[in-house]
Amino acid sequence: MRLGLAGTGRIGTSHAETLKSFDEVSSVVVADVDAGRAAAAAAKIGVEAAADIPALFASSLDGLVITAATDAHPELILKAVDAGIPVFCEKPVAADIPGTLAVIDKISGSDVPVQIGFQRRFDAGYAAAQAAVASGELGWLHTLRATTLDPAPPPAEYVAHSGGLFRDCGVHDFDVVRFVSGREVVEVYAIGANKGEQFFVDAGDVDTAAATLTLDDGTLAVVSLTRYNGAGYDVRLEVLGSAGNAVVGLDDRTPLTSVEPGVQPLPGPAYPGFMERFRPAYLSELKAFLDVAAGRAPSPCGAADALEAFYIAEACEVSRRERRPVRVDEVRA
Repeated sequence: MRLGLAGTGRIGTSHAETLKSFDEVSSVVVADVDAGRAAAAAAKIGVEAAADIPALFASSLDGLVITAATDAHPELILKAVDAGIPVFCEKPVAADIPGTLAVIDKISGSDVPVQIGFQRRFDAGYAAAQAAVASGELGWLHTLRATTLDPAPPPAEYVAHSGGLFRDCGVHDFDVVRFVSGREVVEVYAIGANKGEQFFVDAGDVDTAAATLTLDDGTLAVVSLTRYNGAGYDVRLEVLGSAGNAVVGLDDRTPLTSVEPGVQPLPGPAYPGFMERFRPAYLSELKAFLDVAAGRAPSPCGAADALEAFYIAEACEVSRRERRPVRVDEVRA
C-alpha cells in the first residue's frame, strides 16, 4: 500500500513513522502547508515528501491520513472522498457542529470509507472494559468516572484555537463513555474554573472542569478534566456496576500517591503525555485503518460517532456558560 499523510506536526510525524513500520505499507509520502517542515520530517523518518498538498493527492495513494490543523480537516476529507481515497482523520471532523454536519452530508452517499481518530477505542484497557460491560459480568451500570488530567497546559496559541477544554480534551472521555457503556448521553451539567494562566480566560476557556452526564438508561457518568495535574498525565475510566467493576488506566505508571500507612508508592514514572500513554493504541488504530483502506473491514469509528461526542462537548460548553443542565437534544442541529 502507498499511503499519504497531510500534516507533519508532532502527531503526524509519529503516525508517519508508524505507517512506515507496517509490512503491508510499501511507501509513505507526507505533505504540509509548510513545505520545509514536511521535507525535514520526511528526511528524519526516511519517507517521501510531496511539494504541497495538491502534489500529495496526485501521488497515487491507497489511503490518506490527516493530521493537519483542525480548520483543514473538512476540505481534506472531502477532497480525499471525492478522489476515491480511503481517509483517516484525527478528531475532530470540523471545528464546529455545522461544519461537521456539512462534511457528513457530503460524504453520506459515498462508499469511500472515513475513519476518525479516537485512539482510546483501540487501547487494550478500554476495549476490555467495553467487553466486560457487553458480557454482563458487571451487572447493570450505575456510575462511570472518567478523568483526563494533563500535567501542564498547552501553549497559549493552541488554547486560543482549540475550541475549549470540553471540545478539545473532554471529547475523548465523552466518546469512550458512549463506546464502553453502549449508551447515549441525554443530559449534561458542567462547570469550569480558572486558577492557572490568564490566557485561558482570554480565550474564553477554563483550565479545569467537571461534568455530570446522564445516560439514556439512567446511568451517571462523571468526567473530570484539567490542564494542571503536576503529578503527571492521568487518564482513567472507572466502570462501576451492580455485580463488579472495571478500571482502565490503573497501572504502575498511574500518578496516584496513597497516604495510607504502609502502602507502597507506585513505581512510576508517570506518563509525560498522551503520545506515550497511548502509543500502542495509536499503532492498533492505524493498523485498523489499513484494513479499512484495503476494504477488509468497515470504519470502526465514523464521522457520525465523532459528531455524537461533539454534541456532548457542545452541550457541556453551553451548560458551563449558562450554569444549567442542558439536554443534548438542545444542541442538535
